[in-house]
Amino acid sequence: MAVDADPTEAVVWRDARKPLWPLALLVPALPFVGLALWRTGAGAWAWWLTPVVVFGLIPVIDLLLGDDRRNPPEEVVPRLAADGYYRLLTYLYLPAQYAALVVCCAVWTRDGLSVAGAAGLVATVGVVNGIAINTAHELGHKRERVERWLSKVALAPAAYGHFHVEHNRGHHVRVATPEDPASSRLGESFWAFWPRTVLGSLRSAWRLETGRFRVRGRSPWTYRNDVLNAWAMTVALYAALAVLFGPAVLPFLVLQAVVGFSLLEVVNYLEHYGLARQRSTAGRYEKVDARHSWNSDRTVTNVFLFQLQRHSDHHANPLRRYQTLRSFDSSPQLPAGYATMVVVALLPPLWRRVMDHRVLAHYGGDRALANTRPRR
Repeated sequence: MAVDADPTEAVVWRDARKPLWPLALLVPALPFVGLALWRTGAGAWAWWLTPVVVFGLIPVIDLLLGDDRRNPPEEVVPRLAADGYYRLLTYLYLPAQYAALVVCCAVWTRDGLSVAGAAGLVATVGVVNGIAINTAHELGHKRERVERWLSKVALAPAAYGHFHVEHNRGHHVRVATPEDPASSRLGESFWAFWPRTVLGSLRSAWRLETGRFRVRGRSPWTYRNDVLNAWAMTVALYAALAVLFGPAVLPFLVLQAVVGFSLLEVVNYLEHYGLARQRSTAGRYEKVDARHSWNSDRTVTNVFLFQLQRHSDHHANPLRRYQTLRSFDSSPQLPAGYATMVVVALLPPLWRRVMDHRVLAHYGGDRALANTRPRR
């Protein structure tokens, strides 16, 4: 059941977070702050500002502000969804993302960086482009052609264009089942999940897209292939940057891409950890509902991630725009926001201590109902 706003306030309802939504653009702005600090003598550690803010400061602010579980009344949802203000914010992330990428490429190739500074620069751009995948996620689910195209543009720096195909047509179909490479299993560490999801998602995207052409008797080797044209965007981008800054920029581009898509995959890891859709007597999986995604209503992280944390509603209604996503009482809740849980997920003993008992509690202690790592 959704946590609805007071119906008596429906007529005058306003999005209380509307002034906060531009904060979603803070992340691609942080590299410029790091650059300014570095230029004024702050040292190589200035390049660690972005990951420190995202994984240090935001969790603290989340903890202080707590949750916001209010939902817009359904009668205002059409007007809210049509408000171009929210759509514009997703569009604006892309030029900020690309500007940060170009500036950091220049720093990598033209300025002397220490090992700590170089590592911080890679982490900074990786975080910006990793969070850009979430922007691509929001855009890629929409029917408008321009938004689907912009989704691929946002994915190009992280070299993860196949996500556009696999997420929409693979993950959303197989979510919370053993067949889904992007759904983590109870007892599976992130470090075991990473190669399974990266390789599995790549294979799945290629099968889905080539199958789309072969069922029509056509060759998949065409510019209309959404995996190939998305990868071509990455090749064109990297080639342009190599021409502009020299081939020395290519190792930087590869390293930041790995950080970027790994950030996506650690979010995938925590979104469905151990959750499973049950099979009917006919052998079919039950319909996806609010029980099959881990959610969080932490205010600040939801603003930074375009309400990705209201993940159950997104899976039930993938076309629903981020500002209209709802919180549900039946959704399993994470103990903290995604910004915090990403760090926890990187530490398997801590993750299992925090999460395994929550998975089992969700299923009344019956481990057989969970999506569990197969025994060796």
